[in-house]
Amino acid sequence: MSSVDFTLSKAKIAIVGLGLMGGSLALALKGECAALFGVDSDPSICELALRRNIVSQVAADPASLLPQADVVILAAPVPAILTLLQGLPLVMPNPCIVLDLGSCKQAILECMSALPKRFDVIGGHPICGREKLSLAYADANLYVDSPFVWTALPRTSARARSCAQQITHAIGARPVWMEAAEHDRILAITSHMPYLLSCALVLAAPEEAAPLVGPGFRSSTRLAATLPSMMLGVLQTNRTHVLDALEHFRAQLSMLENAIQKNDPVVLEAIQNQAHDQYESLNHSIPECG
Repeated sequence: MSSVDFTLSKAKIAIVGLGLMGGSLALALKGECAALFGVDSDPSICELALRRNIVSQVAADPASLLPQADVVILAAPVPAILTLLQGLPLVMPNPCIVLDLGSCKQAILECMSALPKRFDVIGGHPICGREKLSLAYADANLYVDSPFVWTALPRTSARARSCAQQITHAIGARPVWMEAAEHDRILAITSHMPYLLSCALVLAAPEEAAPLVGPGFRSSTRLAATLPSMMLGVLQTNRTHVLDALEHFRAQLSMLENAIQKNDPVVLEAIQNQAHDQYESLNHSIPECG
């Protein structure tokens, strides 16, 4: 593979997995690259992608389109990404840049590192999304002003880094470079645990609560609407960090419970004030871009 700088406008890009994330990325990249291919195992998704003119070509079989691509983007659930990476050498005889959108990075980067040298690999994870994950909900603006984490490997070239930077810029996101282990630790807290808490809150609500469900409950539980198949692999792959995050959360919940049990308004208000200040701090922090 040439070491010259990557130029997005000359690249042929294949997106494997045309759900919400892959479909939105395709819409955001339309007109930004030389060609845009889509791969999805669901024939109805392939038909919808062509009908909406989301990609120029689409196929269910990766082998029919991937060899034409300069850049392959894996936009599938984490277990599917791992399987796709293992099969990539069989369908991609040519050198190419490979990146992914998976929400657990360590396991994916380990799999990437085993690929033959012709693959220029880099891990990616956009910090955005919705609980409705199908192509029908794809939105060209989904990535705008959202952090896009990039996790490089020791073998990642300057060319692949340039590709990541240009894609991020083209879709209006903000690049954030970090180590895979740190990404997985933080995402367990900010993404994977909120999904579990949303599920727990829904399961704790009795059926008779339905008429009194308001915006607070709906906003706190919307992640429970995510298809289990999309999160099961994430929870398994990032199991250690998720368990650590749950342990820390349990400690905070115990403090609140103890304050309520003791009917101690001073302690309870202090915890509430601390939570309020932490909320303001977290929601006004802008990740460092690079």
